[in-house]
Amino acid sequence: MSTPSTKTLDHIVHLTPPGSVHEASQQFRDLGFHVLPGGTHAGGLTENVLVVLQDGAYLELISFTHPASHYPPGSPDRQKRDANPWAWKEPGWIDYAFLGSSSTSLSELINARAKKDKSRIRYDPEVDGGRERSDGKVLKWRNSVPSQDDGRGVAPFFCGDVTPREWRVPLDPPSNAEHPSGVLGVAYVRILVEDSDLSEMKANITSVVGRSPVSNTARRATWVLDTPRTDVAGGKPRLIVSVPETADERWTLKERGEGIYEVAFLVSSGMKPGQAWTPYGKIVWLKG
Repeated sequence: MSTPSTKTLDHIVHLTPPGSVHEASQQFRDLGFHVLPGGTHAGGLTENVLVVLQDGAYLELISFTHPASHYPPGSPDRQKRDANPWAWKEPGWIDYAFLGSSSTSLSELINARAKKDKSRIRYDPEVDGGRERSDGKVLKWRNSVPSQDDGRGVAPFFCGDVTPREWRVPLDPPSNAEHPSGVLGVAYVRILVEDSDLSEMKANITSVVGRSPVSNTARRATWVLDTPRTDVAGGKPRLIVSVPETADERWTLKERGEGIYEVAFLVSSGMKPGQAWTPYGKIVWLKG
């Protein structure tokens, strides 16, 4: 039996302030993305909309349904909200997921690999999750996340579908993944870390991905990822972990902490490359 892949990019999470999913939808439409309805997650604390890409990955535009003050202090819902790791994140790119498995424990696989590699990262056992789509269809999956001390949003979490993935990621009809901006797929996700953490994070991501970086310098490391569907023009997405290289990057790391700094997208020929803001996170356009 072959070992399941632990390097398939599933989705990237973008957070906006509580109750702002519809506003975020318009912001991403203005950037040239085709935004699709999502739904409310189990428990009702968060809701989302989706941007699906031709490579099979997608963007999850998420917000909490209400601010923390909406729930009485000490109430079960307030405790659940406060326990959510995204509750303490600033708006912007906050997390990313690799494709998991509903039949194999990838947490056990990665933990065994990390122990052998002598890297520090560990994953919690898989737990059930889900959400109800706006059309009433109930989706189910199993998530495994980095253990508490390993930095949520720096290393990926894993999402493995129990119900069919196409329920969660509606790539049909093909027009769902066609965007006015000409976006085809993800070019790279870039993570910023402190200089003192770079060496450890390189080892951690190597244990997660299961392969050494294709490029490794004193300032950054790059891994090649897979996507759920056929690669789009321009090749496979990259995961880049680096230390800050500009004044803006140093400021961002200081203010937001370690995590995703920018997401780059491949765009079709004829579209203009450059940069944009979500307005909470940085986007780079690259020609495919």
